[in-house]
Amino acid sequence: MLKRLMLTDDNLASPILRLFLGLVIFPHGAQKLLGWFGGHGFARTVESLDSLGVPAMLAFLVILIEFFGAVSLFLGFLTRVSAAGLLCVMLGAILLVHWKNGFFMNWEGHLGYLGRGEGFEYHLLVIGMCLALLVLGSGRYSVDRSMGRVRL
Repeated sequence: MLKRLMLTDDNLASPILRLFLGLVIFPHGAQKLLGWFGGHGFARTVESLDSLGVPAMLAFLVILIEFFGAVSLFLGFLTRVSAAGLLCVMLGAILLVHWKNGFFMNWEGHLGYLGRGEGFEYHLLVIGMCLALLVLGSGRYSVDRSMGRVRL
C-alpha cells in the first residue's frame, strides 16, 4: 500500500504544483499551529473551529494536515497522502463556512460580495491542485522518487 502511494515518475509538473501549494498552505498551518503570520496558535484555533461545530479531534487533524502537509509537499514525501488530507480540509471548509458566502473571495476588503464573508473560489483551486497531485504523484525532485519507487 505504501509503495503504491509513493509511486511517481519524473514529471516536472508535480514539483511545481507541490512547491506553490506548499507555499500557500504553510502559512495557514503555521498560523493555526504556532501562531505565526498573525495567527492565533493551536488552542485558540481549536476553540474557533469548535465554535463552528468542528469536534476538537477533527480540529487537531486539520491543524496537523495544514502544517505538516505543506512540509510534506515541499519535500515530495507521501505527496498523495498530503494532497488527500488537504482536499478533505478544503471540502470541510467549503461545507462548514464558505458555501453560504458564494463563490467569490473578498478582494475589496468588505465581508464578501454577499456581505457575509469569504467565498470558496480559493478552496476550489486548492482542491484542483490536490486532485492533480493525487493522479500524478510527487514527480521529479521528490523524496518519493529518490526512494526508488518509480512508475514508468
